[in-house]
Amino acid sequence: MIKENFDITGLTTFGLPVKARYFAEYTSVKELIRISRSREYLESEVLHIGGGSNLLFTGDFDGMVLHSAVKGIMRYEKDADHVFVIAGAGEKWTDLVDWCVAEGLAGLENLAGIPGEVGASPVQNVGAYGVEVKDVLHAVECFDSETRETVRFTAEECRFGYRDSRFKHEDKGRYYVLRVSFRLKPSTEASNLEYGPLKDLAARLGHTPTIQDVKREVEQLRARKLPDPKETGSAGSFFKNPVIDRFYFENVVLRESPDCVYYPHGDSEVKLSAAWLIDHAGLKGHRVGGAEVWRSQPLVIANAGGATAKDVCRLASEVQNTVFGRFGVWLHPEVNYIDSTIKVTVLGSGTSKGVPEIGCGCHVCRSDDARDKRFRSSVIVSTRGVNILIDASPDFRMQALANGIREIDAVLVTHSHTDHVGGLDDLRPFCGAGNIPLYLKEDVASDLRRRYDYCFREQLYPGAPKFDIVEIDSHEPFTVDGVKVVPVGVNHGKLPILGFRIGDFAYITDAKTITDSELEKLQGVRVLIINGLRYIDHFAHLTIPEACEVIRRVAPHYAFITHLSHEAGSHEELTIDLEDRTVDVRREILPDGSVFMRDFPKAILPAFDGMKIEIDSDSVTIE
Repeated sequence: MIKENFDITGLTTFGLPVKARYFAEYTSVKELIRISRSREYLESEVLHIGGGSNLLFTGDFDGMVLHSAVKGIMRYEKDADHVFVIAGAGEKWTDLVDWCVAEGLAGLENLAGIPGEVGASPVQNVGAYGVEVKDVLHAVECFDSETRETVRFTAEECRFGYRDSRFKHEDKGRYYVLRVSFRLKPSTEASNLEYGPLKDLAARLGHTPTIQDVKREVEQLRARKLPDPKETGSAGSFFKNPVIDRFYFENVVLRESPDCVYYPHGDSEVKLSAAWLIDHAGLKGHRVGGAEVWRSQPLVIANAGGATAKDVCRLASEVQNTVFGRFGVWLHPEVNYIDSTIKVTVLGSGTSKGVPEIGCGCHVCRSDDARDKRFRSSVIVSTRGVNILIDASPDFRMQALANGIREIDAVLVTHSHTDHVGGLDDLRPFCGAGNIPLYLKEDVASDLRRRYDYCFREQLYPGAPKFDIVEIDSHEPFTVDGVKVVPVGVNHGKLPILGFRIGDFAYITDAKTITDSELEKLQGVRVLIINGLRYIDHFAHLTIPEACEVIRRVAPHYAFITHLSHEAGSHEELTIDLEDRTVDVRREILPDGSVFMRDFPKAILPAFDGMKIEIDSDSVTIE
């Protein structure tokens, strides 16, 4: 039932070589429960996939890949106007559409030709030619991987959005779709003909189109635009059509590009055509290695021959950067990056007054070493295609410019002191595509609503930053676009604040004390960034020796000291001192007086602005 070191290339549509450490397929809930109790499942990261049409594996998957083989399509009559169709998650989507059309059931014909399986349709809220799954979905039956029970969600409970659902956010990875039911109309007459190429279909045919006519037309349209999956690998549409603020569109985008294609989207937003943006940025046919922006449909990135995952990632990045530079609009991938690599950029490593301090003439403040120029503390973490900013310091504008930051998906706020939130206003350029969620404690949310009230009013003035407050519990993990985050409670003097753990990485700032129970949350991290203000005691901050004691107890592979004042010394001086302290941290005096040498940490180093740390399955690289 469970296969090891399994080649899953054939289960993806990109055709990029990839293996999974473990692979398991199930045909029933009983089989799925049995798999979920196995050692391989319990001890591995688990990824549930459908037809692999929306996945980009950037390397082999060091975990278990689960695949549904739950089959079957059946119908039952509701009334004279509606028929329910229930399909197993493992059925091909194209087979379901073909079956419904053959049965004379209207509703899915506009979605003909979409690759993938039925189970992925509610996760992605797939859509095409004026119809989305949410328009016809009745309910979703799922397996809850936490309780091992079967649950059911109505269409409303799925919280659908544009190419979005609850299954892509807070519930990502928890629920495995088993079956999907659709509410269709018993009719052969097509009704959804308002989208572009279908508007004149009746005139071209000379009669009212049938659902078979629409299905055939959509398939032909897709065949003309999209690569044949049997010959050329792709994931279909690589980018979402961006939804942006109407004010920004009218005053920035439209002024520069008056012919830009757009569609109204609610009262205050518009939806742009990503294909038009890519095309008019001159990117049709642009290649990186074997990856190509498809000439017939620039929304597609194709494996034109021998492409690697790095080729696709580099090409996608070039498309995003070029479009942003040309139109000021950032394209978000529709494709899910399956990448456990964690990339951390230290935006600021300094204390609340920064280094150099104003008016100070000490040797650190006068240093010519760029590593001694320390903005206020902050980092940005990128993993699984999600960019998470931890704290927006008053220096954020300069940090963003220095590090070429173009996209922020969420902000984690440790606490509301100005040196950690003073840059919130500078996030306004990142709000053009929608509100940025701020994850924070209730008391911090209350403070920010008061201090930055203009960002949270019901009627915002044009151009103001737009945020969604997401209140979190200090003790409960939460997810950011499917990325699990563990809050770590620490005390900043007497003030309770938060640090955060994301996979093998943890970030602690402004701590003075950490309880044993919170230290437990840090066990097993490979990289820890922690504050160490100076060598002299401080009432609210760890000293460098105290930080090293925390590092000794956590035993990460690498540790970095941040929130440094000029009293901590220069980068060069700190590096020399921390080399000695690394040895001391490894050393433990046993009760009998003997010395035991630990393996970790490999190094304790001072953080510096612009430092980049990359953590993958078997290595940590620093630059």
